[in-house]
Amino acid sequence: MPQMRKQGIQGRKEEVNMDFESIASIIFLLILGILLYRNRSKLDTKQIIPYILYFSMYRTKLGLSLMDKWSSKYRKLTVWIGYFGIVIGFIGMALISFSLIQNLFMLFTKPAASSGVGLVLPFKAKGVFYVPFFYWIISIFVIAVVHEFSHGLIARANNIKVKSSGFAFLALLVPIIPAAFVEPDEKTLKKRPYKEQLSIFAAGPLANIVLAFLLIGAMFAITPKIDSMIVPNGVVISDYVKGDFPAKASGMQIGEIVQQIDSNPVEYVDNLSMVLKSKKPGDAVTLKTDKSSYQITLGKNPDNETSAYLGAYLGQSTKINDDFKARYGEFVPNALIWVYGLMVIMIVLNLGIGLFNLVPLGPLDGGRMLQLAMHKFFGVEKGNKYWYYIGMFFLAIIFINIAAGFGFLKLFR
Repeated sequence: MPQMRKQGIQGRKEEVNMDFESIASIIFLLILGILLYRNRSKLDTKQIIPYILYFSMYRTKLGLSLMDKWSSKYRKLTVWIGYFGIVIGFIGMALISFSLIQNLFMLFTKPAASSGVGLVLPFKAKGVFYVPFFYWIISIFVIAVVHEFSHGLIARANNIKVKSSGFAFLALLVPIIPAAFVEPDEKTLKKRPYKEQLSIFAAGPLANIVLAFLLIGAMFAITPKIDSMIVPNGVVISDYVKGDFPAKASGMQIGEIVQQIDSNPVEYVDNLSMVLKSKKPGDAVTLKTDKSSYQITLGKNPDNETSAYLGAYLGQSTKINDDFKARYGEFVPNALIWVYGLMVIMIVLNLGIGLFNLVPLGPLDGGRMLQLAMHKFFGVEKGNKYWYYIGMFFLAIIFINIAAGFGFLKLFR
């Protein structure tokens, strides 16, 4: 719903906005690369694939005094929140593990199934979950800070020293994904009871999940205002269906808004769909958009050759209510819509990243939680052995999902 609203209101500026977002992304990566190069002597870099895939950390003391202040003032409450996080952490681990296994099964049994894992980047590319640059950079910053601050807060509430905080960057030739970290004293941490260690590991994912639900609550407050200021404005052509279909052949462009079909006005997607359902393949229709008028001969639906087919993905277009615009101008409604869109992205990413961190894999929070659980039930030696095999299993699933997103699985079908 929010994406359709934004698409309708900003449809005519879409190409300009996309170019601006792409330019901003490139400038950001260039500046980030220059800054990291100039401060390379201060970085702690782990080479995964030398000079190609690597992870860099820049240590600071940012936020440590605030962690001390809050953990001291609300120590008992913070400790109990940490214990609650253990429960949520293992429930989340079970959910994300089941989801990944189920998705793997779907990838090999249903060719049309989509990958359950993908890179979140401000670039449109196959296998990438695209997020506009300014939404992406704000969301990643907030998610990382909330996640890592929570780890540090629970550590301090349990009287475990946090040695440093800072920024981190995953790089593929150049830095592409910014992150943050806190660094508790690992020697002290490993000597503490399992429940304290588990609460610290679970704190980050818990914070992201809680933030997502808080944002959902905030959306309920802002939605009535959004609904009151927009009105339907036709049906936007959001993309073409792949293949030789009438929409693309007619010359109609992505982003155009259909406002009439034959003599029937089109305000909603359902208006256009109902008219198309009454037609047959080969029937001629006239579509009027905000840009032009098109004579189109309808094609056959690939799933039902007796049904007429336009061959386009449709979205609901909207515009700002004229009365609302006259009262508040254009900035206020556009700002509200932008914030609404940001909230939607932050909900999706907080839930996605929070749950992904609970995957029982190696250095992820879920992996460290599972390792402690394996130690508790099977002892250190056997526990580490089982933990390693489980981690490798989920690492393989993640790589298969990423490969599927880029289309590599088609080579084996």
